[in-house]
Amino acid sequence: HNRIHFDKFHPGYFGKVGMRHFHYKKNRYFNPIVNVENVWNKLSVLQQTSFMKKGAEKIPVIDVTKGGRTRSYKVLGKGHLPNFPVVVKAKSFSKTAERKIKAVGGACILTA
Repeated sequence: HNRIHFDKFHPGYFGKVGMRHFHYKKNRYFNPIVNVENVWNKLSVLQQTSFMKKGAEKIPVIDVTKGGRTRSYKVLGKGHLPNFPVVVKAKSFSKTAERKIKAVGGACILTA
């Protein structure tokens, strides 16, 4: 009694959809992410305060692909960065992340 209703009002409800991927290996699609709001937290508190001083000449270079369990390959654009230039190294960036990093005077560097 229910199938007639679904066939009539929900076309495409039954059956298979999409393409199949035979022998799917998860490690080929391993792409951990980090948001822009968490990039600055990759530095220790001591490093953050030393870079934020008024007369600081150096700009921090944050490589998000380095680090044990916290490594990431892609930077996404959620959140805000502090108003301080920073150089971020990653395998890929989203458009919004790249825009936000460049808005504070930073740079995005692609790594292999």
